[in-house]
Amino acid sequence: IPVTHGLGSSSSAIVAGIELANRLHHLNLSAEKKVEIASQLEGHPDNVAPAILGGLVVGTSVNDHFTAVEAPLPPFDFVAYIPNYNLPTSEARHALPRELKYQQATHASAIANTLVATIFAKRYLEMAELIEADEFHEQYRASLVPELTTIRKISHDNGALATYLSGAGPTVMTLIKHEQTEKFIA
Repeated sequence: IPVTHGLGSSSSAIVAGIELANRLHHLNLSAEKKVEIASQLEGHPDNVAPAILGGLVVGTSVNDHFTAVEAPLPPFDFVAYIPNYNLPTSEARHALPRELKYQQATHASAIANTLVATIFAKRYLEMAELIEADEFHEQYRASLVPELTTIRKISHDNGALATYLSGAGPTVMTLIKHEQTEKFIA
């Protein structure tokens, strides 16, 4: 997993360490306990939970307790464009505003919440629209990943559902039907 590319390399290292300790010391940790420990170390379950549970996972923390819920994986290919340059998370975080106006924050939260609902309801066309409507980070980080706009246009021209910035970037991820993947990559 390339480091500083928005693909969860730090989370994967944490999960690997937990699994090594689990096996070497015969701890018999449940998946839920592994998620809890990994989330405490990472500070959030965003990448550690799917690394442990597999697939698509939605999660957060409340009162120092981490909750992760497995979601149905959409039946599409996830095609990653991984640039040959690094984008340190600290630099990507620096591009974010320190505050959002209340109206923008509530609207951005509604988009994110509805996105999760469309995944569980398997309403993929609406899901795709919501993926590209992010108001929390992508618009602020887009200038750090100039390929995003071009790849999004190419993906739409080739029938892809959605293109988005993976994590803090610079990896750009595209959801596309399996039968259209080869043409899109070419």
